[in-house]
Amino acid sequence: MSRTRMVALDVDGTLMSYGGVISEEVRAGVTALVDSGRHVVLATGRSAHSAVEVALDLGLTHGWVVCSNGAVTARLDPEHDAGYTLERTVTFDPGPALRAIALEIPDALFAVEDLSVGFLVSAPFPAGEITGQQTLVPFERLASAPATRVVIRAPESTPEEFHALVERVGLHEVTYAVGWSAWLDLTPGGVSKASALEEVRRELGVEPYETLALGDGENDVEMLRWAACGVAMGHANDVVRAAADEVTGTIDDDGAVAVLRRVLA
Repeated sequence: MSRTRMVALDVDGTLMSYGGVISEEVRAGVTALVDSGRHVVLATGRSAHSAVEVALDLGLTHGWVVCSNGAVTARLDPEHDAGYTLERTVTFDPGPALRAIALEIPDALFAVEDLSVGFLVSAPFPAGEITGQQTLVPFERLASAPATRVVIRAPESTPEEFHALVERVGLHEVTYAVGWSAWLDLTPGGVSKASALEEVRRELGVEPYETLALGDGENDVEMLRWAACGVAMGHANDVVRAAADEVTGTIDDDGAVAVLRRVLA
């Protein structure tokens, strides 16, 4: 791992506990990587405003952040009022997918990303589940505007039921990832953390064999396959583990720390 020059890191469940805590050991590991001259790139499903908050909290002030599962790429810029600029966004027409899922789960909660602000929502989401401002709008408005990311939440469903729903409905025009709970993320077709990271890699002039990625969720699968060394967290499911080259400890064990230290060794 000593030849690694670009390290792509998922946030929730990887660097940060599900309670929103980043340990001092993780912070120290990220700082040491930056100080060594390596490129640390957060790659997350979070929206840009939320992802950048995490980056700044970790002490990252320059570089790249892949947001919205690859649909949005931001560049950290301390000279900018928000601390970042949006360098690339990819959108899709969410209408067909939203209408198809609404027919199957009429009581689901729907949210469409409102860049740098928060989300347009069909109904309020539970506290802490999505970040930024929630703006209540009619369903047809959600379905009619180009979107970078869509979130569907069905509290009474299970991840297994969401997987079955995706198979039944089709959703061929989008990229999707099912979360740990009954949570479905939709992004533009062909877009993933991996596709955005590949553009960042080329921009940075890093060779493919100099890349490492660490993640725990199904939205990390493409990223783990993309990296020369893909590492899954120990609590990841079998699909995620199968996409990785190796497995580290769980989030409760601070499994990311061992990986960060090995890169530096």
